[in-house]
Amino acid sequence: MMHAPSFTSGFLPALPAAFPAANPAACTSAWLAAALAAFFGLSLPASAQARPNSLGMSCAQAQALVQREGAVVIGTGPNLYDRFVTDAGYCTSKRSKPAWIATRDTPQCLVGQLCRERRFRWR
Repeated sequence: MMHAPSFTSGFLPALPAAFPAANPAACTSAWLAAALAAFFGLSLPASAQARPNSLGMSCAQAQALVQREGAVVIGTGPNLYDRFVTDAGYCTSKRSKPAWIATRDTPQCLVGQLCRERRFRWR
């Protein structure tokens, strides 16, 4: 009769006695909690962070956020967002243009700059 290998059947090499998994009775809930926290903590995506929403900020708050951070992604509506910068130094193309967004108190608030693509001239 065939049966599934287990830890005691010699399928895996023996673990040292100091290792808690070698003795299931010594495996406490603290070890289990630490293992689960490490597993789930490392598997969370970085994109789960909430981005600021311009429609929930005043114009002055949005301007201050861009000035303080230098470069920041701000939501401008449902599923809409953009990256706003203080100057072209934050852009890979080293080119930028003024950026206006709607805020809670102003329909068009100049918050900073938007990076723009470098244009090549063909001759």
